[in-house]
Amino acid sequence: MPTKNLHSSNHRPLRLPDAVARGAEYLKPILWHWIASASLIVIFTLGPLQAKQPVISQADKAAKPAYPASMQTFQIPSHGALLNAFVYVAAGAGPHPAVVLLHGFPGNERNLDLAQDIRRAGWDVLYFNYRGSWGSPGDFSFSHAIEDTAAATTYLRQPEMTKLLRLDPSRIVLIGHSMGGFMAVQGAAADPAVIAFGLISAADPGGRIHQPLSKEGEQVAIQRLSAGYAREGMAPLARCTPEGLARETLANAAEWGFLGKVDALKGRPALVVTSDDGLAPGNDAFAAALHAAGDSRVTTLHLPTDHSYSDQRTALSNAVLRWLAALL
Repeated sequence: MPTKNLHSSNHRPLRLPDAVARGAEYLKPILWHWIASASLIVIFTLGPLQAKQPVISQADKAAKPAYPASMQTFQIPSHGALLNAFVYVAAGAGPHPAVVLLHGFPGNERNLDLAQDIRRAGWDVLYFNYRGSWGSPGDFSFSHAIEDTAAATTYLRQPEMTKLLRLDPSRIVLIGHSMGGFMAVQGAAADPAVIAFGLISAADPGGRIHQPLSKEGEQVAIQRLSAGYAREGMAPLARCTPEGLARETLANAAEWGFLGKVDALKGRPALVVTSDDGLAPGNDAFAAALHAAGDSRVTTLHLPTDHSYSDQRTALSNAVLRWLAALL
């Protein structure tokens, strides 16, 4: 039998275009099937995105709280200046008890995590900056800060504010950190309507100065206090100097000392929290003096941490919340 010639005209070699054409004919049904399937996937995937938003039922609308938590900002008048302030307003119709949260010197640690936690527990929380601090107009001084604390507490009790904040003016508590603790002691002692006060590493500058001082002792005290205030940082404070604050402290030491406020405070609940910052002995002595004067509602706690409670924030918050809950 003759062998077929693979190179004859009847059996030409398959060229590349012919191969592509035949391959395309073979793949065409497969490609159409794949395209149809992909289209269905796209339709089903994008369909919900193109759908109209679901209609909210009356029941869903009713579930939305009528009195949600909020934040109100305003300025508090104090002796010719306006203090920058805001209130974290608790959810619910109220009326809510309120905490005035007082920051320290110069105020780098604001404790606003505590403010949020306190709000979640059902309290309104007022935070403000004293005159001459952090943008509030005026001159900073300890005397002005004491006046500003009183002005802020009074402002909360105004009828228009109690309505706006859904606030109970008969249940106001002062809580202060460091110099803010100093303000809490001064404010609560001067205002019998404050129902309780809390101190977090409270600074008692007056109580740490032993009177009377000689001329030489006075100069040493001024230098020591000035250096301490300068180390804390004066940049956020307006129109004051370390030496000016030191002289103010010396001039008012006898009046401002914590032990001199015991009689005015001994009938009210107190929270005294300390840390490893060197202020614990003075705070412990104050708590003991309140106990000795007959105050059976003094709660104390020591946390092994720094002045800002950097690694004990949860423990600090839990202590404050437990104490506030016990007040109610």
